[in-house]
Amino acid sequence: MDTWMRLMANDGSIVFGRVENGYLHEYEGLDQPVPTGAVLSLRALTPLAPCAPGKVVALWNNFHALARKLEKPVPDHPLFLIKPAESVIGSGETILRPAHYAGKIVFEGELGIVIGKRCRNASLEEAQAAIFGYTVVNDVTAAGLLAENPHFPQWCRAKGFDTFCCLGPAIVSGFDWRDASVVTLLDGVERQNYPLDDMVFTPAQQVSLISQDLTLEAGDVIACGTSLGVGSIGEGATVEVTIEGIGTLANTLHSPVAARQTQSEDARVV
Repeated sequence: MDTWMRLMANDGSIVFGRVENGYLHEYEGLDQPVPTGAVLSLRALTPLAPCAPGKVVALWNNFHALARKLEKPVPDHPLFLIKPAESVIGSGETILRPAHYAGKIVFEGELGIVIGKRCRNASLEEAQAAIFGYTVVNDVTAAGLLAENPHFPQWCRAKGFDTFCCLGPAIVSGFDWRDASVVTLLDGVERQNYPLDDMVFTPAQQVSLISQDLTLEAGDVIACGTSLGVGSIGEGATVEVTIEGIGTLANTLHSPVAARQTQSEDARVV
């Protein structure tokens, strides 16, 4: 397995590469995995979301256990929505509560599939080959908005706010998802612990079937859906989603005012 990260250098430039023994071996990019020859210390770099997707395809009802609890039939085709690129943040960044929304905000710990090359109408074999690697996702939702309008379920709005798609801390290629689990902690208390082999659609099936509907580009992410244990996040609470073999994604929820105060305090400390 190889671990890949995307980071910011002191001059503001963004670098991507394979991580080994505290150093980043720089590559041209996720879509062009060619080494540049540069080797950089991680201590001089600031971690970012491990990729910059043009879109995040987020699945619903993709785990048998949750389908049974909700008394929903498993689908014949992946059920999905699109989260915009602007919703993506990395591990350690703040989830911002929308200023005009006071309702419940929900976490969903998930596996993320990172696409490595353009994929359209792909067979299962082509879909598998198009997977660059896997990351960790927290698919955040303003749950109170979903049914706010009785005439139109607002999935994209409820899940598409800026900062509502947490990705990271890394991408791992060669990762065997079949023996892995998603573990989600809320302020240190376990809320989710479910096996990934309970998925309705495997990663290759997801990529193949979704590519029949829309073109997947290098860097795009498919969030594989969540299972039992979804819950709400309170002000100042921290959600940690761990998939052993990939890492831990940690993000804290704040209102915009609280977030600005925290940033000001951090600046004074520096």
